[in-house]
Amino acid sequence: MGLHARKPERRTLLRAGLTLTALGAALGAGAGSAGAVQLPSVADAPDQGVSALQAVGETAAPAVTSALGTSLAHSVAPVTDLQLDPLANTGVDPLDNAVGTQIADFKPVTTAIVTDPITTGASLSELPVVGAVTGLVTG
Repeated sequence: MGLHARKPERRTLLRAGLTLTALGAALGAGAGSAGAVQLPSVADAPDQGVSALQAVGETAAPAVTSALGTSLAHSVAPVTDLQLDPLANTGVDPLDNAVGTQIADFKPVTTAIVTDPITTGASLSELPVVGAVTGLVTG
């Protein structure tokens, strides 16, 4: 059977399975902090209409958000350390095209201030404004 005769359902199921696997791996990285949660017993739930399930949800919510935050920070951190311009510091870098001018005795004005971090091989975390923002996400 040729590849053109494949059923699209199998491909969709494969993609869904791979997506769930990647999501599970990302959540599993931060699951260590969720293991220390003390769940309340049924007797601890007040008699004011709050069920034991709601009490468990209120207790586990901070641990789940902490685990998700930790896994997000650890999965985003390696991406922020990658070099943005693969041709940086080479003779064929198309982004290394600063333009400058000088009028009379005034200080020269150039675009190298803006393009220099990228053309020297900086990563996302080393950029002037964006680096501070990625530091907030990765911790």
